[in-house]
Amino acid sequence: YAFQSPADNSKMVFVLNTQGLLSPAASATATFPSNVMYEFNIDNSGDNVEDLVIQCLVQNGKMRVYGPVAVGTPGTVSTVRTSGPSTEVSVTAYGAASPNTASNANGIRIFAGPRDDPFFFDLVRFKEILAGTQTGFRSPGVDSFAGTNVMSIVVEVPKTLLGTAATINVWGETKSK
Repeated sequence: YAFQSPADNSKMVFVLNTQGLLSPAASATATFPSNVMYEFNIDNSGDNVEDLVIQCLVQNGKMRVYGPVAVGTPGTVSTVRTSGPSTEVSVTAYGAASPNTASNANGIRIFAGPRDDPFFFDLVRFKEILAGTQTGFRSPGVDSFAGTNVMSIVVEVPKTLLGTAATINVWGETKSK
């Protein structure tokens, strides 16, 4: 997800969710693999090629976030770009009383850890519609994914670090070593 911060319209929020549909029991032991880089790609020139990256790596229970920084070579292979802003936060444990967040002098703020799955879908009614036993969704629907979790990485970035374009394109990737 990418959206303007509801608390501060001078910032953008980037969210990358992984490991969907975790039960509470599975959430208690879920971790971010240390051999995976989570990357937000940002195109600020309108050519659908990443101009900036935000790279996220976990090590020893901490999420390290690098960027936004100019991409080395666009494409499917990435090199960790440590030349830009960096921020580090301890991964929040499932059931923690409050989330661990961290920020840096550039105004970047980060979070990493389990969160309630934000996807709302009435799966039962969808299957009934496909089977021909119902003609439409309920209002309100029933959240089939209530009680499940995801592992989330949230990065809030001042818009000034993203370039001057009025519109940006954003996509996320996971890359394993």
